Amino acid sequence: MPSFDTVCEPDLTEVKNGVDNTAKEIGTRFDFKGTSASIELKDKEITLIGDADFQLQQIDDVLRNKLAKRNVDVRFLDKGDVQKIGGDKVKQVIKVRNGIESEVAKKIQRAIKDSKMKVQAAIQGDAVRVTGAKRDDLQAAMALIKKEVPDMPLSFNNFRD
Repeated sequence: MPSFDTVCEPDLTEVKNGVDNTAKEIGTRFDFKGTSASIELKDKEITLIGDADFQLQQIDDVLRNKLAKRNVDVRFLDKGDVQKIGGDKVKQVIKVRNGIESEVAKKIQRAIKDSKMKVQAAIQGDAVRVTGAKRDDLQAAMALIKKEVPDMPLSFNNFRD
């Protein structure tokens, strides 16, 4: 039975390289000299630290550019709120999405069921497996999923024929 998995998995090595390149640029840029601007990656969480909201926005722009150059979809980034930490410093935590949340998985499953295609969708942990009799039906299901969930960087792997 042909099948494929719908997943949401970033290339974490490229994310780490993008964060490292951003840290390098922060260290060399003139407008960040003498400030507390920094960035670090820990367990799929990127922490931005700066003197003001404006500086956090600049660091975020640099990070997004570096990730885009490394072919990492910026939709993987889930921004948190800006928090004040000691003195006049602020920080922001950006989570790197990994896996499909249960609401999104149910939405994918419902969309496939409502489309009346001859495929079935089953939620398996943080992935959705779609099975069908024909390869063409599976490709149509892929197109439907991409159309129904445009705000998630979904990819399809484990395609079996």
